[in-house]
Amino acid sequence: MNGFLKIAGDYREWNVYKKSVILCDVTEMFINRALPAGSRTIDQMRQAARSCKQNIVEGIGDNTVSSEMCIKLIGVARGSIRELREDYADFLRQHKYEIWDKDDHRTLSLRKYSMTHYDPRDYVEKCEVRSNETVANIMLTLIYQMDAMLAKVLKALEARFLEESGIKEAMSRARRERRGY
Repeated sequence: MNGFLKIAGDYREWNVYKKSVILCDVTEMFINRALPAGSRTIDQMRQAARSCKQNIVEGIGDNTVSSEMCIKLIGVARGSIRELREDYADFLRQHKYEIWDKDDHRTLSLRKYSMTHYDPRDYVEKCEVRSNETVANIMLTLIYQMDAMLAKVLKALEARFLEESGIKEAMSRARRERRGY
């Protein structure tokens, strides 16, 4: 008999989680440096970055007992990261800074680098010595990647749910198998 619980494993090994930590840590550095004290945007950006990360953690954990809750929480994480994306885009636009195109050589270079580098300390250190304009563009690039990663996670969760069903169906199936029906 196969049990009905789908133990998710260690979320800290998921690349989508690792990227969310980078976004949290660089956002914290950025808001402390680039935004005026007392700005409401500080709390908004901090909470959006944190919400993305925490909803990934909770969603992955909840997937053990509820595919539906996991899907909802990953969806909330995606909404939070999109909110953060708007804050960085607003910053660039309001300061009349350039917004890098998706095909800009800097964007392409960062996308390549970030596919294999997940240590948040490296990103914070590299961003600390760059301009606010550059950091905001780095964050936009990483956020677009994160959004795509979360979309893939949602599609995978959907496929898994359709293939394996939800926990209630799995519990009933396991009970029937145990009883020999």
